[in-house]
This record gives sequence, structure tokens and C-alpha cells, in this order.
Amino acid sequence: MTSIVIPAHNEDRVIGRLLDALLADASVSGPDIVVVCNGCTDDTARVAGARGDRVRVVEIPTPSKHRALRVGDEHARGFPRLYVDADVVVGAADVRALVGALDRSPELLAAAPGRDIPLGGCAWPVRAYYRVWQRLPAVREGLFGRGVIAVTEAGHARLAALPPLMADDLAASLAFGPGERRVVEGARVVVRPPRTWSDLIRRRVRAATSSAEFERFQAARRAEAPEGAPTGAPEEVPEPVSEQTARTGTADLRALLRARPTLLPGVVVFVVAALAARRGSRKAIRDQDFSTWLRDESSRQG
Repeated sequence: MTSIVIPAHNEDRVIGRLLDALLADASVSGPDIVVVCNGCTDDTARVAGARGDRVRVVEIPTPSKHRALRVGDEHARGFPRLYVDADVVVGAADVRALVGALDRSPELLAAAPGRDIPLGGCAWPVRAYYRVWQRLPAVREGLFGRGVIAVTEAGHARLAALPPLMADDLAASLAFGPGERRVVEGARVVVRPPRTWSDLIRRRVRAATSSAEFERFQAARRAEAPEGAPTGAPEEVPEPVSEQTARTGTADLRALLRARPTLLPGVVVFVVAALAARRGSRKAIRDQDFSTWLRDESSRQG
């Protein structure tokens, strides 16, 4: 049985649309859906529970996504297993497409859907930013920034070996080599972007901070490995592929401009946002504050 784990912290405004999409054309026998309400002070549990017996709701007092995912694992019934953020929208047909891709390709351990980002109602700098961001190689090829990842049982074992990290989706993506992960464009997820510049910067500061934490984790793992030892762990539970990165370099931006010169204004906006995020993340990185979650609320409107 396919299981879907949805960690949710104060998501009563948006979780209903996700659950309705998952249940709309799904069979009565599945998938198995577990919503883990972590530290909620709103009506998330009530909204999720109102979808009937096909949705199981688990409540924990701690507002922690990592803890919610682990609790979800304790209650989930089968594989492949999907981890889905409460603020995205993915349908039952898309779930089937992801599961089908994993079933057809034994070498695949993880898959994610293609990403749709509706930019209507967003401020023009936000629209300009995402027109560039979506075209970057690391963004196109990685499983992060989609809010959905599907894994086999072996893929789950690899994720379970990861420590708690703010950049959980980045870590999950880079835990798999290029031949082990796939973006399934036949499946789609709607990821709503921030509507305002200030909320975009909040997201980018969070991303810069979490990326710094992940890179420290990578460096620590490399330092711990004996000289000459292989980077992978035993075959049954391989370790994250530590030499990979999701950083965007100037070469990526130059290549994008050569291919699409009309994106120059967007590239300027992208660079400004990156510099602002770097400045905004300095204090958190210096203080090693990798737990403060800068959440944007504009993407949860309507």
C-alpha cells in the first residue's frame, strides 16, 4: 500500500485543498494518508479529520517537521512512501504516476513531480525571480523545492539515516545520486510562491541559512571519513552523496543569459535577492541558529 505522510504546523488555511486533491479520484482502498499535526494552535487537525476515515490524523505537541516525519513513519503502513508538504497541491493521479515510475525502474530510489508555480498575483520582482530560478540546472534536476518526494523502502532507509536538518528537502534530494532519483514530469505539483518581495526574501534567508547548515554537515561527514574510504555506506543503507551541491554559480547565470538574453532583468533581481539573503542569514549562521523557521504567509492566502 502506498502511504502519504503530511507534516502540518498551523496549516488550516491550505491543508484542505491538498487533501481534497489527494482524495478526489483515489480508490477507496488507498492511498494511506497520515497527517501529523505538530504543535498546531489552529484548526489543522479538525480540517484534516473532516475528510473522513481515509485520512488519519496524529497530533504531537512539538512544532518540529523532522519529528512529525518520524512520527508519520511510525504510523504509515506501506511503500512506496510519499512525504508531502501541507501547503502544496498534488492529486491522486500524480501520486500514481510517481509510484509507477518507482515500480518500473528498480534502480530508482526517489522521485518527485514536475513543478508548477502560479505567478499570478505576485509582485513583479517575485515573478522575475522565479522565471530565472525555475530555469537553473540544479533547480530543474533536483527533488527539492517541490514539497513532494516519493521513496522506495530502500530510499526511505537512506532518508532515515539523515540527521535533523532545516534543509530537509535539499538533503533528501542530494542523498541520492543522479541515477537514483528522477523528476517525473508526468506528475505535477502546484507550489505557490510568496506574493511579496519581503516574503520572498524571508524564504531566501531561510534557504541560505539551511544550505549553510547542510554544507557544514557535508564537511563534517567528509572529515569523519577515513582517508581513502569510499563515500558511500554499506549498500543496504547508503549515506548521502556528500560531494553534490545545489549552489548556483555565476557560470549558471551566464549560460542562462546566453540562451535567453531577455532574462537579464530577472537575473539582476535574482542576484539582488541572493545578496540580500546572504546578508540576512549571517547572524543565524554565526549563532548556529538552524531552527528558526522564517515562514512566509502570503503564499497561504486564498
